[in-house]
Amino acid sequence: MNNPEEAILVKTTDTKFLKEKVTGYEWSEGLDYDKLLKSYLHTGFQATNFGLAVDEINKMLECRKLHIPEDKYIDRDDQFTVVRNSCTIFLGYTSNLVSSGLRETIRFLVQNKMVDCIVTTAGGIEEDFIKCLSPTFLGDFNLDGKLLREKGINRIGNLLVPNDNYCAFENWIIPIFDKMLQEQKDKRLLWTPSRMISRLGEEIANEESIYYWANRNQIPVFCPALTDGSIGDMMFMHSLRNPGLVLDIIEDLKRLNLMAMRAINSGVIILGGGVIKHHICNANLMRNGADFAVYLNTGLEYDGSDSGARPDEAVSWGKIRKDARPVKIHAEATLMFPLLVAQTFAKQVYTSCSGDVEKK
Repeated sequence: MNNPEEAILVKTTDTKFLKEKVTGYEWSEGLDYDKLLKSYLHTGFQATNFGLAVDEINKMLECRKLHIPEDKYIDRDDQFTVVRNSCTIFLGYTSNLVSSGLRETIRFLVQNKMVDCIVTTAGGIEEDFIKCLSPTFLGDFNLDGKLLREKGINRIGNLLVPNDNYCAFENWIIPIFDKMLQEQKDKRLLWTPSRMISRLGEEIANEESIYYWANRNQIPVFCPALTDGSIGDMMFMHSLRNPGLVLDIIEDLKRLNLMAMRAINSGVIILGGGVIKHHICNANLMRNGADFAVYLNTGLEYDGSDSGARPDEAVSWGKIRKDARPVKIHAEATLMFPLLVAQTFAKQVYTSCSGDVEKK
């Protein structure tokens, strides 16, 4: 008969796995938000992944400060292919995040030139411009869809967008399409989604806009599925009334891939999944993988989707380097991303501005 104590508790014989103690925030020391967020690293579960992601992004920012060797400077007219620092940071996000209040966090990064390249979806473009024209409103996840349809209100989760907003968007964008088409004919311009987005950022002339700052700071914004949204509806209607406007997606693919290939080091921060996640990762495949990577999404890997895939799957494809230390936070972006920015980008911005970071 087996000894029940031996059956229940196998003797610990290998302590190599036992490295750091689990500890949480000491509330008896008062309220210090910086210390609170730093304590996540040793808290466990997704809090620890948050702490690891902070470290990974800070590594990107430290790498960014390194000297660029002279032979890495690329003197070309095309702003998209210029190497500007020693770590090219790719930021990807899905459209719902621009619909939400994360728009202001993303704009902060672009306004302060903290990222080098953006990849997003059609809604991630149009919602930014629409908000410059009319606001999005808070609602409820449980509002009745039939009732909202009858009242001309669209629901994005617990956000509400009146149809009037899209009417204002159409009135603003269609004349710009007319001008772009005329320039295409007169000057033989090759329009791409990224060049269109830059042009729209120039036209909006509104400092609340992400893409106003992207245009001003020459940060390229790629949107491989630009037709998949209201902006695509506008292109469709414009093609019926004034046909001929052409967008070249292959030229944008070339520019994005060249940005990755010419990067001295590469860091990726991807909020959500789908086309934006794969587009950034696949560009980094062209350079044998990103050096740094942070994923933030709620997707699971068990359906075989790229959206839910862990970073290790990207390593198998060569999209993240074998010696990288990528991190995935299983969490919803509106909860986590502002905190990530607070512990990384914001500290660098405000340290450079004032020489000190406010801790509380």
